[in-house]
Amino acid sequence: MTHTRDASHATSALIDTLSQDLRPVAPLAHPIWRALGWVLVALGFASAMVWAIGVRPDLSDQLRDPRFMLEQGTALATGFCAAVAALALTIPASPLWLRILPLLPGAAWISALGVGCLRDWVNAGPAGLVLSPDMACFFYIALVGSLPALVMALMLRRGAILYPNWSLAAGGLAAAAIGNFALRLFHMQDAALMVLVWQMGSVLLLAAFSGALGHWVLRRSALDPTLS
Repeated sequence: MTHTRDASHATSALIDTLSQDLRPVAPLAHPIWRALGWVLVALGFASAMVWAIGVRPDLSDQLRDPRFMLEQGTALATGFCAAVAALALTIPASPLWLRILPLLPGAAWISALGVGCLRDWVNAGPAGLVLSPDMACFFYIALVGSLPALVMALMLRRGAILYPNWSLAAGGLAAAAIGNFALRLFHMQDAALMVLVWQMGSVLLLAAFSGALGHWVLRRSALDPTLS
């Protein structure tokens, strides 16, 4: 009995010690609200980059082109939805529809570019589907998406690192989509096949590269206090 009472007192003392100076933990906001905040930061940085580089001289004409607006709208929607998915992946038991949200606008984006390729072929024949190197796309998309990607990584670290590779891949997709959205505002390349291969290809490559680093970036930063 004495041993039992001593154990009970020790347990109570341990509980009292552990419960001292506890602070309430504020739950994270809904992924959609957090994604909206991220998009504002991303678009602010993208706007600054477009201003620094200079808008394309035919932008006013492009803004009246339904095809251009559809491609830009689906790119922006993909970026936002990918940000929602990335943040939702760090919340246990988050709804599945939040995690797969970018699939619909992403498919619409690729479809819009595919329809553009078909229209270019109908209008100009094989000459409308000429493909030439344009490595500037990758550079500019990565540049414009750099700060949004960093902010996204910091936001992901605040959640539960459940799927580090998928979380960072979705975050990379979000940042690259915003980068591509900004690119079209200063880079005069509108041939659908060129956009599909070099711009969409760059977006997917950056998303895949981000995903490959997910376990190292998120897992290590979450567990190693020297990197916090």
